[in-house]
Amino acid sequence: MKRVEFPIEELLIRPCLLFGEGMVLAAGDFAAGRFNAMAIGWGSIGRVWGKPFAQVFVRPTRYTYEFMEKYNTFTIAAFPSNCRKAIDLLGTKSGREMDKVIAAGLTPEPSLRVAAPSFAEAELVIECRKIYFQDLNPAYFLADYIAPHYGRDYHRLYFGEILAVTGVKKYRHAE
Repeated sequence: MKRVEFPIEELLIRPCLLFGEGMVLAAGDFAAGRFNAMAIGWGSIGRVWGKPFAQVFVRPTRYTYEFMEKYNTFTIAAFPSNCRKAIDLLGTKSGREMDKVIAAGLTPEPSLRVAAPSFAEAELVIECRKIYFQDLNPAYFLADYIAPHYGRDYHRLYFGEILAVTGVKKYRHAE
């Protein structure tokens, strides 16, 4: 089933399941052939500063971090269950050492409103423009279960204003 564009207000998701099953973050410039993608399991979607947003977490040691820093846009995408091995590969291999998008068998394609790529196999793509970032500071961890997720490299959180959403029927609540 082909994705269609629809308003963010019609997005129908279960965020804890969506991020828990693994999504793909892509950053860079599709037209220039300079981009990378990685699997993500943490994030949020909502409203802040009067705009719809998506928030993603990226460690500075990840190759995608370089693209997040250099480029102003990113996409997050959800895939059907038959793409699980592809998502796993994106989460375990580095784009520094191989073209892992090709190795995963995914097909990058232009996005509607941002330079970062979308993927033909994706069932949902959320296109974002960076609006804020913040580095996690362990001094502010209030729950005991947070620190065990870290050694020395703490995530950078990126907030992106959602500029476009494309998805298959199951992600759209149309009246």
